[in-house]
Amino acid sequence: MNNLLNNFTYQKIYLVQLILLLLIVSQLQAQQPNILFIAADDLNCDISPYGVSQVKTPNLERLAKMSMQFNNAYCQQPLCGPSRASLMTGMRPNTIGSFTLSDKLRRRKPDVVTLGQFFKEAGYYSGRVGKIYHYGNPKDIGTNGHDDERTWTERFNPAGIDKIREDEIISYGNNTKAGNRQLGISMAWWNPESEDEEHTDGMVASKAIEMIEAHKEEPFFIAAGFFNPHCPYVAPKKYFDLYDIDKIEMQDLKKAKAALEDVPEMATMRDTKAWPYYFDGVTVEEAKQCKLAYYASISFVDAQIGRLLDTLEENNLMENTIVVFWSDHGYFLGEKGLWYKRKAFERSARVPLFVKVPKGPEGVSCNKPVELIDLYPTLVDYSGFSISKDLEGKSLRLLLENPKAKWKDYAITQVHYNVDAQGYSIRNEKWRYTERNKGKAGRELYNHENDPEEITNLAKNPRYSNLIDSLSHKLQVYSDTYKPNSKKKK
Repeated sequence: MNNLLNNFTYQKIYLVQLILLLLIVSQLQAQQPNILFIAADDLNCDISPYGVSQVKTPNLERLAKMSMQFNNAYCQQPLCGPSRASLMTGMRPNTIGSFTLSDKLRRRKPDVVTLGQFFKEAGYYSGRVGKIYHYGNPKDIGTNGHDDERTWTERFNPAGIDKIREDEIISYGNNTKAGNRQLGISMAWWNPESEDEEHTDGMVASKAIEMIEAHKEEPFFIAAGFFNPHCPYVAPKKYFDLYDIDKIEMQDLKKAKAALEDVPEMATMRDTKAWPYYFDGVTVEEAKQCKLAYYASISFVDAQIGRLLDTLEENNLMENTIVVFWSDHGYFLGEKGLWYKRKAFERSARVPLFVKVPKGPEGVSCNKPVELIDLYPTLVDYSGFSISKDLEGKSLRLLLENPKAKWKDYAITQVHYNVDAQGYSIRNEKWRYTERNKGKAGRELYNHENDPEEITNLAKNPRYSNLIDSLSHKLQVYSDTYKPNSKKKK
């Protein structure tokens, strides 16, 4: 009888201990912050929080009021695939061997633990909808594109009328032949009478809302990747109606051409064949229409961001959710007569970045140079985990606690045209310095205190030789790490 009583007592103690353990685990999980990771595609800093009041982005203004806005954030390569691979691994393009749209994420580092994978393995629900890794747009919409399956618990790929009815998209220049159009790089737009949820990005927002509501009782890492404002610029007509074509301005082409006179040939080697606006035959008026369409696409994405923020508030999740909004790189809209990305200029390298953390700064701006690779360690840090030494970025916690704190001195952006054409650019709070093929194919130096549009290249001015030597030495640390994935064919 005593043995039975003892066994019963031990079972009760074990049961109580198990219940307590489960309660502790549940409490710890409840304290772990959720993460809403929002991306836009090809979005530059032409948005209202960054001072461009013409572009209507009230929900990004709303996010700015509850977060820290980074005014000098830079991508590591101004091209979708490499930039996104770098951000999602926390490593620079040279480290992971990602230079082109076709480079495989795990080619050089097959066992790399990506950002979403880290949280999945830490017990989070890790879900993606839309474009986080590279996708051809609109070619790969509705598929997994170049996505990484190991990153996610679940992934979703909606396709709206911007994909299903792409034959209705209007295209300019010598890229207009039906059935042979390359809409993924185009001067093209469409403004159908439609509802938001008929479009891919409206569907992305809707699925992200479903994911948030389905997993609100557990820690989640939910990534919502919007395809806009990547070309072709497609959005419901009501967003186009926000803008007046007569108020869309383009840089005078004579001034635009003059701005390129002191720039090394390699800097625009992909852009000058059909200058201006990349395609033969595009008029200034057509470029204005595309710029308007780009702005309309931004406003469309902004509305979807508002729906996501509403969902967090309606489900009482805002207080314990980290919200990050980022773009993969900047974008030219006719400045210097150029269009698109893939250039080591400020307009191509700089990105909008907002980071909201629980009990963190609200409505605060930071001017320190930061990099997209800083996001991975930041999210790991704020979630209470140890930061891997393999990560090449730095947690933004220091700046989120004090935007004027002593921080790393610069950000690095690189461009890759081919194995024989490389560029590396360093940006500190005052200067941008760029070397093409380690200076053999040209150098550029711009003073951002009085030349924010990078009009005057000071690299040949002997007054700045000591500065150039110093910045060049710092760049060499990064350029020396380049190893091509394959050697050039002879």
